[in-house]
Amino acid sequence: MTFQLIDIEVQSRTSHPRLAGRTTGRVRAVLSETRDGREQTHELTISVWADLASDASAGDIDMALMLKAADIVGRLKAKLEVAD
Repeated sequence: MTFQLIDIEVQSRTSHPRLAGRTTGRVRAVLSETRDGREQTHELTISVWADLASDASAGDIDMALMLKAADIVGRLKAKLEVAD
């Protein structure tokens, strides 16, 4: 069984209501799973947050949120591949 991250994008983001410098968001991640020669696609929505400087650009914020989501997907992928 193998998993591959094939797409990732920020669906939404907003400033945290109480913590200055923190942005919360939802990231869509698409995984491709190959098991027994069959391929299946999984679409996940991941809630993430990032602490950033107040002058961070929209692109920097999106990148920080996607990196957090990619890290979560990487940990999930490692767990699933070991469990198989």
